[in-house]
Amino acid sequence: MRHYPTDLLLAVEHVESSLRSGQLTDLHAGLTEAGISDPLARFDGDRLFEGLDRLLGGVSQYPFQPLYDSNEVVETGPVGTVVLDDPAAGSADPTTGSADATLRALLLAWALGNRVVVRSARPGLWTSVMDALRQADIPLPEGEVTAPGTQVPGTLVQAPALPSEGNLTLDCQAPWAHSLLRREHRPGVSLARARSEDAAAYEGRMAAKLRYLVARARRTPHYAALPTVAGPAGLTRFPVLDKPTLEARSLPASRDLCSGGMPTGEVLRSGATSGSPRYIVYARGDWDNMVREAVPVLYDLGVEPGDRIVNTLFGGGMYGGLTTTFSEFSRMPVECYSTGQFVTVDDLLMLVDSFRANVVLGMPALLLPLLRDAKQRHPGLRLEKVIYGGTPMTETDKEWLRTELGVRVVSSILAANDGAQLGHQCAALGGTLHHVNDDYNLIEVVDDQGTPVAEGEVGELLVTCLQKFEGPLVRYRIGDMGRIFHHTCACGVSGKVLEYLGRSDGLIRFKGETVLYNEIYDVLAALQVSQLQVEVSSESSKECLTIRTESPRPLGADEVRSLLTSRFDVLGDYQDFDAALDLYELRVECHAEGELPRNAVSGKVKTVIDRRLEVTV
Repeated sequence: MRHYPTDLLLAVEHVESSLRSGQLTDLHAGLTEAGISDPLARFDGDRLFEGLDRLLGGVSQYPFQPLYDSNEVVETGPVGTVVLDDPAAGSADPTTGSADATLRALLLAWALGNRVVVRSARPGLWTSVMDALRQADIPLPEGEVTAPGTQVPGTLVQAPALPSEGNLTLDCQAPWAHSLLRREHRPGVSLARARSEDAAAYEGRMAAKLRYLVARARRTPHYAALPTVAGPAGLTRFPVLDKPTLEARSLPASRDLCSGGMPTGEVLRSGATSGSPRYIVYARGDWDNMVREAVPVLYDLGVEPGDRIVNTLFGGGMYGGLTTTFSEFSRMPVECYSTGQFVTVDDLLMLVDSFRANVVLGMPALLLPLLRDAKQRHPGLRLEKVIYGGTPMTETDKEWLRTELGVRVVSSILAANDGAQLGHQCAALGGTLHHVNDDYNLIEVVDDQGTPVAEGEVGELLVTCLQKFEGPLVRYRIGDMGRIFHHTCACGVSGKVLEYLGRSDGLIRFKGETVLYNEIYDVLAALQVSQLQVEVSSESSKECLTIRTESPRPLGADEVRSLLTSRFDVLGDYQDFDAALDLYELRVECHAEGELPRNAVSGKVKTVIDRRLEVTV
């Protein structure tokens, strides 16, 4: 059975909490008598986490550490049995402080999954330490205490004495800590493939991640009473988190999703264009996890060492696209030109000509007209890779990239400010199919009541982020539709894939911004609009937004357009792009009541249509 560092962290935090509240008095007395002047400091869960996170290159990634310089992993595991000699055993002076070294070594050895044998003349002390840790009722490795000099096969480890200000974070950086683990480089094996091949341990790995998430989430007022679950099958015990609740519980409206920990990391802003903004907090550890999980995804998308990448994702105003990818690319052996959405045709042609840029990253609504104009001005323009996100890209547009620009890799990434990366395409996946990463974002497909549907059926998507602990997301209804099924991919990864099927909550992406269907409908109520349909489509190099209305009195398209553009800047002439690019068009169609098509069964008008998802055969 594999043991996980997060379980030992939870056990340490249990002892820390018990000592702080005046419980475990016998343990406190025993440790103090053995020369540990401040027992509570030796059960500092936050410092132990920091140390282990550095030692392992990510506690949440254990047992696979993704490498930044290649799409490969290092697999970490225990050495087996660790033998600890309590140096003060049999000594007439039990206050030598050596019990402190033995305690630190025991905690680290267990954190790394080792069986531990302590040889000591004071067995009661070490038995009580192990028993206190096991009171958390969390799976921990085996441990026993035996007499000094007992022959025990295993790795003998002795932690050095620390000064009084020493801590577990420093221990994890010391050479002796590395003797508690083994590392194996896996050449040619990506993080996704390593996890795919680790399928036998999937349930245990997910259960450990969920235990740790629940404990972290309970630090927030909103999730203080979150129940314990045994694994992914128990997710339905958690309530569904909808967007109104998230907005009401998040900053700036509330601190109910704040843990109260020391402020660290990065804060992003939600992409909505109207109403009060919402802010998404990534603590330092959350941000590190996002980067560690994203770098292998970028490799899987087709990025290679030495690539030269024009990054046109949205930036500024605390928006996440450019900010997150800037952090991720900075760890990789690539050269980046972070133009953001302000890129011009001149910028692109200069970067391709002078810097030999070979990769472009951005949203289709910006990339396609940008590349078409660049191709027109420079017919010999060639690129190797186009990576896109934010909105779908039609198969016709993909074929144009391959035919006209010589692009050999066109791949998509699904991401959100709230939960970062949700899915990605390898070279073998097309359409709207994406590999998913349960170790980072666990995605469920559910019906209207939040009940999981059968594998392969279509439903709404719920996301539980297993590696974001500040402002945790548990069964968050992201407003998207899709279906998930098992797929053995030609890339070597066997596991779940998500077929993304568009928005479900009336959230419309246009010009890289977000507009809510209900907000448009509310504004048009002033014109007595009774039915509203919004359609988004891609035509040639443009992204088109078509507003269709029904009303009891005749309306003019100019009247509707004028009202909407006066209330929503994003629907007017404003754009965050080069003004010379003709990227968008707002169309208005006004109909009499009953003229819009109805569903033959329900009689309802389809409210939002995203033609960008349609595949042209």
